[in-house]
Amino acid sequence: MLLLSWLLLLVLNISFGSIAIPVKEVLKSLTGSQASKETWEYIILNYRLPKAITAILVGMGLSISGLLMQTLFRNPLAGPYVLGLSSGSSLGVAFVILGAGFLPSFVAEYFLSSYGIMLASCLGSFLVLLLVLLVSSKLRDTTSILIVGLMFGSFSGAIVSVLAYFSSAAELQKFTFWSMGSLGNLSWNQILLLFTSVIFGLFLSFTNIKSLDALLLGENYAKSMGINFRKSKFIIIIATSILAGSITAFAGPIAFVGLAVPHIAKIIFKTSSHSVLFWGTLILGAIVMLFCDMVSQLPGSDIILPINAITSIVGAPVVIWLLVRKNHFS
Repeated sequence: MLLLSWLLLLVLNISFGSIAIPVKEVLKSLTGSQASKETWEYIILNYRLPKAITAILVGMGLSISGLLMQTLFRNPLAGPYVLGLSSGSSLGVAFVILGAGFLPSFVAEYFLSSYGIMLASCLGSFLVLLLVLLVSSKLRDTTSILIVGLMFGSFSGAIVSVLAYFSSAAELQKFTFWSMGSLGNLSWNQILLLFTSVIFGLFLSFTNIKSLDALLLGENYAKSMGINFRKSKFIIIIATSILAGSITAFAGPIAFVGLAVPHIAKIIFKTSSHSVLFWGTLILGAIVMLFCDMVSQLPGSDIILPINAITSIVGAPVVIWLLVRKNHFS
């Protein structure tokens, strides 16, 4: 059912937009036949299909990174955005975009490339997550850990503000548009790079499914089951940093998805087994991002709303309704 919903939304996502393309023409183009009009074929293959693939990768990656964080910290409020990972990624990208003027031209040219921005974004999220984990090892209260994550996020935001103050109008405009989030404007080479990073992060996550189930019952239980807790935690950190960092680099900081989709999966599948939740969260993440992208396109209009705003506007009420419904019938 979820797979069918995902495929249906994929086709509808490509069909909708400022220029409506009939579904049958989309199916013809996707199955190897050429659409009736060359303009439709060009729009599908060079704009809408890359954007839809980006939406799927972003939804999958952020959702799984949220699931990993909630399991590692055993806290339903944990997520790449809440724990400051997205802010750390933003800080890394801000250093590259806003601070390029302070670097030698040949160094700035590399860091402003797709590889440089992704590297800076991943390093930013990795460092923030390491700092959160370092502090959390001294704290027993999970609420305090979340507060620490928010403080790191605020600290990162403050540094970004200082960098913005000393930046040129062109650099500031570029960073502002990036921070609003966007699923479009990626070349096929950039999508391939994003795809490679997300698949690698998902593979690392998948190899830790057994560890994630054990971690739900605490560190001591995981150790009693013969799981190397330190190794598992390190792999989870690496996987989350790669997923959150690479996605933030190419699509900007996108809120809600990493926090909410794992909860939706738990409510729908009614299980805590990660062998089920992993795949459920993966597909639901893709569905949610495709739907949000459709909403942001405003069918029939040339206006495209920032995806970061849409994910929160669409998603937050849905999660509240699901939680209220769950408690009402339980």
